Amino acid sequence: MKTTKEISLGDIAARAEELRGENMTLNMGPSHPATHGVLRLSLELDGDTVVKCDPVIGYLHRGDEKIAENMTYNQFVPYTDRLDYLAPLANNVAYAIAVEKLAGLKMPERCEAIRVVCCEMARISSHLLGLGVYAMDTGAWTVFMYTFNEREKLYSLFEELTGARFTTSYTRIGGLTRDLPEGWLKKVEVFCDGVLKVIDDVDKLLTRNGIFLERTEGVAPISKELALAYGLTGPNLRASGVGFDLRKDKPYSGYEKYDFDVPVGTKGDCFDRYLVRMEEVRQSVRILRQACKSMPGGAWYAEDAKKIFLPPKAKIMTKMEELIQNFMIVTEGPQIPAGEVYFEAENPKGALGFYVVSNGGGVPYRLRIRGPSFVSLSILPVIIPGNYLTDIASILGSLDFVMGECDR
Repeated sequence: MKTTKEISLGDIAARAEELRGENMTLNMGPSHPATHGVLRLSLELDGDTVVKCDPVIGYLHRGDEKIAENMTYNQFVPYTDRLDYLAPLANNVAYAIAVEKLAGLKMPERCEAIRVVCCEMARISSHLLGLGVYAMDTGAWTVFMYTFNEREKLYSLFEELTGARFTTSYTRIGGLTRDLPEGWLKKVEVFCDGVLKVIDDVDKLLTRNGIFLERTEGVAPISKELALAYGLTGPNLRASGVGFDLRKDKPYSGYEKYDFDVPVGTKGDCFDRYLVRMEEVRQSVRILRQACKSMPGGAWYAEDAKKIFLPPKAKIMTKMEELIQNFMIVTEGPQIPAGEVYFEAENPKGALGFYVVSNGGGVPYRLRIRGPSFVSLSILPVIIPGNYLTDIASILGSLDFVMGECDR
C-alpha cells in the first residue's frame, strides 16, 4: 500500500476520473421565469457547471412574414407591435420607414420629430423593464418596483397619444394616425425629470452592490471580435467595445439633428451590458428634451402621398375625389411601386431590419424581418458553457432579448 508521500498527481487524477459520474442533460424552459418567454435551453451539466448549451426556439412562431404577403401594408402595422412587444412604437416606425423608402416618400419634419419622440420613449420603456427584471434575476427585487412604476407613467403617455397602452399601431405608411394631443409634450418633459431620478436611485442600489457585482462582473464576456462575428447589434454589441449605433452612423428620421452620446463598454461582460443600458436611458432623455423643445409645426403626414396615405376626414366627408381615394386605399392598400428595399432601425434590442419586395400594388410580394433577439440568442452556445447553472439567469437577463421578434 502506498503512503501519502508516494501518491502522485497521476494517481489523484486517475482516482478523480474514476469517481467522475456521467454528465446530466437538463432542459431549462420553455416555461421558466429566467428565460423571459418560451425559450428552451438544452443543457449538458458536469456537476453544476454547464459544458454544452443548445437554445431551442420556435414555440412562439406565428408566421408573421407569410402573413404580411396576404395583407395590405397598413394592415401589417399591428403585427409589428407583436415583434418586440416591449417597444411597439419603435417597431411601427422601422417598418413604415422601410416601405416609405420603397415608395420614395419624404416625411415632413414634424412627422420625423414625433417618430423620434416615440422611438426614444419606446427605448426607455424597454430598458426600464429590462433593467428591472435583470435585477430580479440577480436577486435585487426592489429595483423592479422603481423601474416598473416609471414604465407605468410611460404607458399613460402612450395611451393619451395612441389610444392604446401596449399594442399602439400608431404609425402609418406615409405618416401617423394622428397629431400630438394638446399639452402632451409638456407631460413628456415632466416624465424625463422623474425618470432620471429613478435611474440615479437604481445606480445607487445596484452599480456598487457587492452581490450584484459578484453575479455580473466577469460573467459571460463577449469580445469585440466575437460580437462582430455573430452579428450582435445594439447594447450587446456596444458593451463589447464597438461604438456602432445606427442613429449616429446611418441616421434616419432626422437623428443627425440631435446631440447625444453612444455609451460603449470595455469588457463585454454582464456588468457592462447593464451599464450600457443604464446610460442609454439617460441619452434617450437628452434626445427627448431636444425633440420636445424644437418640435416643428406643419403636417404630420406626407401630403403628396395621394395613393398611400388616407386623406383627412373633413375632406372625405365633403369631396368626392377624397372619398374615392379613401375607399381605394382602405380596400386595396397603399399603392407602392415595384422594387425592393432593406432598412434597419436602431431598436432597443438592436438593429431591427425589414426587407420588402414589391411587385406593385397594395400588398408586399415578400417581407423578411431581421430580429436582433434572434441574433443575440445565437451566441448562447459559445458564452454559456464554462459557467455555473446559476449564472444562466444573469446571462440571459443581460442579453435582454424578447421571444416575439426571435420566433416571429
